Amino acid sequence: MLNYIIRRVLLTIPTVIGVCLVTFLLFNVFASPEAVARKQLGKNPTQEQVKTWVTAHGMDKPMFFNFKPGKDESIHPFDSRFWNHMKELIFFQFPKSDYLHEKVSDLLKQKIVPSLTITVPAFLLSLLFTLPIALFIAYYRGTYLDRFALLICVVLMSIVILNYIIFGQYLLAVVFKYFPIYGYDFGVGAWKFVLLPVILAVAAGLGGGVRFYRTVMLNEVRADYVRTAMAKGVSEERILFKHVLKNAMIPILTVTVLSIPFLITGSLLLEIYFGIPGMGNLMLNAINNHDYPVIRTLVYIYSLLYIGGSILTDISYTLVDPRVAFE
Repeated sequence: MLNYIIRRVLLTIPTVIGVCLVTFLLFNVFASPEAVARKQLGKNPTQEQVKTWVTAHGMDKPMFFNFKPGKDESIHPFDSRFWNHMKELIFFQFPKSDYLHEKVSDLLKQKIVPSLTITVPAFLLSLLFTLPIALFIAYYRGTYLDRFALLICVVLMSIVILNYIIFGQYLLAVVFKYFPIYGYDFGVGAWKFVLLPVILAVAAGLGGGVRFYRTVMLNEVRADYVRTAMAKGVSEERILFKHVLKNAMIPILTVTVLSIPFLITGSLLLEIYFGIPGMGNLMLNAINNHDYPVIRTLVYIYSLLYIGGSILTDISYTLVDPRVAFE
């Protein structure tokens, strides 16, 4: 397995370089340094202010290679915008935010915890509810209970999460005043601010989760080994909860494990509407304020999380299926 992990990590290097290259081109080719400087400096900046900003951010350097006439040995050929961009991302030497004037690494440390206080409980509670419900529905497959549950799942899936947020805030925070409607508290008191977003996140994903897991269970129920076990007189409960659930873990792990790294990215809509200062809020504010250092850093971090989640998913297959081997 160690050799497989090393190969997968090495194969991700071209992908990471490609992400760095694409983000560089997006932020350096389609807009000139002067245009970017004017967006950051506000209305009617002077030419001197624009020039100072461009120089301070290193955008006055050549794009790819710094070859200048003469024999000045102090000029390094790799002292360019592209190679400085690559160095910042690959070695995690993130620059300062143009809008918040803080290091992006410090902003990430501040924003990760509020995001995790929403995403981790919502993720665990979703698994706790969706898997048993899907198993229960699969057990009564083909009955009126199964059809009714499937109808409820389709209705829940048809409601966008924004409607859950608005209705939940109005009913539970404004009318009944069970929860605060907006804000966040760093510390033990954070639970009262994140409890309602967690409940709404679980409710919004319940229909889709139950329907997906039910489909996975039913695909296994129709397999040959299930018919063989039933012919041998094995009880349906034992088949469903021991054999079917175990063999259905591959698609379940694919969805579940791949979601774990993205718990760090936060929930954009929930953080915006409930005033949670998390990663989703950071990304939206960076986009609205043209904070390019934050945007390109978050895009890079999210791509690393996706790659890490893919590797982790493949490794997790060996825990539930002995037929999977990494040769």
